[in-house]
Amino acid sequence: MIQWISGKVVENYRWSSGVFSLRVVSEPFDFKAGQFVRLGLNVGGEQLLRAYSLASEPGEAILDFVIAEVEDGEVSTKLAKLQPGDNVDITQPAGGFFTLDEVPDGDSLWMLSTGTGIGPFISMLRTEKPWERFKRINLVHGVRVAEDLVYQGQIEQWQQEYPGQLGYQPVITRENIPGAFSARIPELISSGQLSDALETPLDTSAQVMLCGNPDMIQESRAALAELGLAKNTRRKPGNVTSENYW
Repeated sequence: MIQWISGKVVENYRWSSGVFSLRVVSEPFDFKAGQFVRLGLNVGGEQLLRAYSLASEPGEAILDFVIAEVEDGEVSTKLAKLQPGDNVDITQPAGGFFTLDEVPDGDSLWMLSTGTGIGPFISMLRTEKPWERFKRINLVHGVRVAEDLVYQGQIEQWQQEYPGQLGYQPVITRENIPGAFSARIPELISSGQLSDALETPLDTSAQVMLCGNPDMIQESRAALAELGLAKNTRRKPGNVTSENYW
């Protein structure tokens, strides 16, 4: 049964004109890195709900949600206006199976994301589990414009803390920025550019997690299948685990 707890906004951090992080404190609750909850607002006596993955580490005092403000969006535009001290409801328990518990072992872990789909990966990287399980971790983040690349400082900190273990590749489709690819992620998989740039083979020794736009996920699955990487399911373990983020 879905239950509610009350949260209080402590920060509304604006990454860009279209992306913000809502940081909230609430009574403690259990979740696994990669899971989601629903945030709720009471508007005119109606409870408005949307699902958002947690970008914070389980057990942290402050819950972190990275959110895209959708033009004319019923909920995101209202969340974007919340200020410290404002209330927001949080559903319980946390849900979803997009967690490292569901991912088989491998030599490398690829985290391929678009937009705010990077949130679950930030949560995972804030735990010890990926660093202990995989020799190499590659984080790929696809966005339209460079200003939507989030958590840059945190990623750089991890690269310093775990030298040689974390690779990071931004993909920016509507701008030409040095160091970033401009082609879409499925194309970069098929061409071999991703594996070359990150100096890691994309073969059956790898585990790949996909989170973001459904088109990216569908096309990336097809590209990975061409490389011999099969979908991971509970009945039949494979190399590709995914979650549609909207």
